[in-house]
Amino acid sequence: MRIADNMQFDQVTENLRKNRSDMADLQNKAATQKRVTKPSDDPVAASRVLTSRIELQGQNQYLKNLNYASSFLEYTDQSLEELTNILVRAKELALSQANDASANEQSRKVVGEELAQIYKQAILIGNRKIGDRYIFGGYKTTNPPFSFSGGYGGDEGEMLINVDKGSYVSMNVPGSKVFKGINLSDDGITHTTTEQPIHVEDLEKQRNQEMDKKNAPPVEENKFKRNDEFELRGLASVEEPSEMTPVPNKSGSDIFKTIKNLEIGLKADDKWAVQNAIDDTEKAIQQVILSRSQVGSKVMTIKNANETLLKGRVDSADSISQLEDVDVYKVVSDINKNESTLKATLATSGKLIQPSLLDFLR
Repeated sequence: MRIADNMQFDQVTENLRKNRSDMADLQNKAATQKRVTKPSDDPVAASRVLTSRIELQGQNQYLKNLNYASSFLEYTDQSLEELTNILVRAKELALSQANDASANEQSRKVVGEELAQIYKQAILIGNRKIGDRYIFGGYKTTNPPFSFSGGYGGDEGEMLINVDKGSYVSMNVPGSKVFKGINLSDDGITHTTTEQPIHVEDLEKQRNQEMDKKNAPPVEENKFKRNDEFELRGLASVEEPSEMTPVPNKSGSDIFKTIKNLEIGLKADDKWAVQNAIDDTEKAIQQVILSRSQVGSKVMTIKNANETLLKGRVDSADSISQLEDVDVYKVVSDINKNESTLKATLATSGKLIQPSLLDFLR
């Protein structure tokens, strides 16, 4: 086959173009430390990198949510600890004035003044806020939940924080449970968590349901019948079945009312009222302890979710690095090899295209 000069020139040009293109690509990889800088470099890897980056951004936002919820709950636990301490102090004062033989009318009035300060301190704890949000107001976090008379102006809503895809955790304990003892039982706070609406339609639907419940006519309580009216098998050790008794739905104590009653009993020098207030104060202490246990369980849930997200974030970053980053040593080695190839191509190309038309006319 005859090799024309034109063919040699085209071949030299193509080789030089390829070598320079490879050199430019290697220099770009060395400068950016990335193997994939545009989708055309590796479409499959680019798609996976974008998916991993979106997941990484979501994990970072979940971590921000967890950090905020953790701060909110830790401040709540600190406030409940302070509330427990002042209730313990109130119980100590009540015991000293109810059982101490040296207690008299004057000493009870003095202690009553201290109970008045404890009452004010309890109100301040109920109106604590972190940033510009009150921690015991439920959904109503912009206004103080408790008045000086002990009235509650908040609601029973729980603010849910998204900690993962489809996973939520409550970041607050409503003041109606802690201070008023609403919806309590022997095992603590067992009310159903209010679901946080995600869309405006969900919020409107939730409000309509609440309004329907408020406007619904009162339902008469079912009267319990004797067991012999039902076709039920009784206990083997019981010959005559007794009347059915409902499971008591216990509610907690009103902490503010308990402190105020103790204060009034002390100032009125009513020893029996002081003695009766001791049991109520103990119930209030147990109520706060139960609330603290609920806060503690939420904190543990947040810590576990935080550890899981941190591990997931590391895995996502590692996946992105494996798909996107380059091997620096390999890139440097390829640059040196390509540079030698380019120099050899330039040297041989100069000899091939050196003859001109005058050389052939000689």
